[in-house]
Amino acid sequence: MATLVTPRQEDVEGLIRAEGFAGELEQLRTFLHDWALRSDREVQAPLAWQFLGRSKYFRPVTVFACHVAMSGEAVDDRVLRAAAAIEMVHNMSLIVDDILDRSRFRRGALTLHCRFGLLPALMTSGFVTAEAFELVDNEPFAIQRIAELIRRLASAEILQWRLRRQPLGVEDWRMIAGEDTGSMFEAAACLGTGDEKLRQFGHLLGMLYHGCDDVGDVKGAVALGGGGEEDLRDGILTLPAAIAIRDPEVALLFRNPTPEGLPLLLQKMQAALPIAELYLDSIASDAIAEATRVARAPEGLIKLVQNTRQLSA
Repeated sequence: MATLVTPRQEDVEGLIRAEGFAGELEQLRTFLHDWALRSDREVQAPLAWQFLGRSKYFRPVTVFACHVAMSGEAVDDRVLRAAAAIEMVHNMSLIVDDILDRSRFRRGALTLHCRFGLLPALMTSGFVTAEAFELVDNEPFAIQRIAELIRRLASAEILQWRLRRQPLGVEDWRMIAGEDTGSMFEAAACLGTGDEKLRQFGHLLGMLYHGCDDVGDVKGAVALGGGGEEDLRDGILTLPAAIAIRDPEVALLFRNPTPEGLPLLLQKMQAALPIAELYLDSIASDAIAEATRVARAPEGLIKLVQNTRQLSA
């Protein structure tokens, strides 16, 4: 079986640099570094480990791009703090995901719970959530969006886990992706603009990212943070799986995974990749159309969609 690969980590970082927010991202890194050092001494080391390593910063870049596309103004302190809050909520979800998936590594480093232990990792995730709310404590709209995001993430994770190993379809995948990653990018878009105007754009961008992640996992990619083994093992409904299990034989393998059957299941999912790529093209087109319809200056948003789409090309 041929080995398929997606962009390496440095290539992903190059896509982010292409968005033109290098200076703003450096400000964000400095902000997070100073915040970690000012935090309670019991969480300083876990925070530094989680936040100060290699990050793709797709969600903060979405905050910045949406702000500029609607306002035409430079990123200010409000937008920077909103981007930091989104990055905090994202990392809270990563900590929990790594514990659930029993992952030992993320981005080439030990996961937080493997480095510091289960209880410190869980408590750090709660600490980070509280800090995200405090960052926007004078903005009711931002507080509401972060609260909405955490509620939706919680429900989506429970839903996705409840539906594992069930041979559902692409529309079911779309619903899960929209509530999982879609909700994160919706929040990023809303926090960037301070209103709801780019919510649907964020929703579509999040689904696109989720689908590219799914395809990248099947290809054995490490560029988006994992190799897909956990999803395959746990029977999570990814986009390639939703397409592949139209075949009754594959649906049976998906419902009853065995160590012997996993290689065949993976092979069937790889065979579904061309259809998955076409589906992602359709989502990308919808996102570009939405950006063009709503944004005052959609060029940056269009570039963001195109760069995101490249993650599984």
